[in-house]
Amino acid sequence: MDTDDLEPQKSKAGQKDLDEMSIEAIEEYIQDLKNEIKRAEAAISTKQSARAGADAFFN
Repeated sequence: MDTDDLEPQKSKAGQKDLDEMSIEAIEEYIQDLKNEIKRAEAAISTKQSARAGADAFFN
């Protein structure tokens, strides 16, 4: 069993209607998405490090 299976699954947010947003709002939205991607990548890195440590310990 993978530990990721134990984490609660969040529903995906709906897409925003970009046609109704101003250029500034879209740029802010893009920056928010980039920040979320960085946060997700950091979480992946942390989990990979933990897994590598566990693999080294148990192998």
